[in-house]
Amino acid sequence: MNKSINILDKEYLQWVKDLCGRYRQSQIKAAVKVNVEQLKFNWFLGRDIVELHVEERWGESVITRLSKDLREAIPNAAGLSKSNIYYCRKFYLLYKDALKTFHQLGGKNETELFHQVGGIFEVPWRHHCLIMDKVKDDIDKALFYVHQTVENGWSRSMLLNFISTDLYERQGKALTNFTKTLPDAMSDLAQELTKDPYNFAFTGITGRYNERLLKDALLNNITRFLIELGTGFAYVGKEYRLEIGETENFIDLLFYNLSLSCYVVVEVKIGKFAFADIGQLGGYVVACNHILRKKGRDNPTIGLLICKEKDHIQAQYALESSNQPLGISEYDLEKFYPEKVEGTMPTIEEIEAKLRDTDDSETNDLTR
Repeated sequence: MNKSINILDKEYLQWVKDLCGRYRQSQIKAAVKVNVEQLKFNWFLGRDIVELHVEERWGESVITRLSKDLREAIPNAAGLSKSNIYYCRKFYLLYKDALKTFHQLGGKNETELFHQVGGIFEVPWRHHCLIMDKVKDDIDKALFYVHQTVENGWSRSMLLNFISTDLYERQGKALTNFTKTLPDAMSDLAQELTKDPYNFAFTGITGRYNERLLKDALLNNITRFLIELGTGFAYVGKEYRLEIGETENFIDLLFYNLSLSCYVVVEVKIGKFAFADIGQLGGYVVACNHILRKKGRDNPTIGLLICKEKDHIQAQYALESSNQPLGISEYDLEKFYPEKVEGTMPTIEEIEAKLRDTDDSETNDLTR
């Protein structure tokens, strides 16, 4: 039931005054720390709304009133629209459980949370709003995208792209034998750098194709291909020639991963996985170790087979038969989500985003 707000309510007026003081304090920090201070302010504003039970104490319309009062008290302030205040509330609710865990592990105060859990302070507020819209209350998923944004320097559009292609669900999901064939530390990192399936929709292939057409399309979009492969991949060559004994062999695609300090052999197959594929890939990995790998500089070479389809059991048996570090993934040429059709009903998130963008243009200031 809605309650009217008594403008003489001393607790409410004192709270508004305290918020104004906090906001002014956050604005006098150095320009390079504006995002950090804004996020702190938003966090504590969201905490107040939740912990003080403000909507229960002063009614559901209190957020509308709060926005009006704050903007009147701080005329030049940005980010105090009604919709943005609701995002502050969502921000606190999303991460508050992580805060409790952090305290249990010995964390000293709330602001340390953002530096210790996912680098939250390094992500712009509008990125956070997008993440909150898309992941709802899944904190693990939210922290994954926060970490990826920090590590890869994603723009908001790139972040949206990776969320839309279900990166969280695909990351680290290749079928591999890394735990058996690599040292523990390298095994974990190598696994996290894989995906299943890989999204090759950027190639634009929609009709019939062969392996050469697919490989050419991947290299014609090499920047997007490298982004899809993941962090630290550097392109070495296509149909990379290796002379093994008296025989010439050609690796489909050869990369070097700077994070793993190793060569990565990638074989692309347009059909279903077969046992013979793993033998060929393992042979190329061994050859790279003998011919290209430099002791003291490079870790053991890794092989990755990306095919159109695989039988999970057959692939697992094939990996168990090899003592080389190998992985098997599928690829998809279709877009994971269809383009929006004109005339369809907008989602709640789209409506909120539109309101956020048009509400006095306040939130737009935070993208700078």
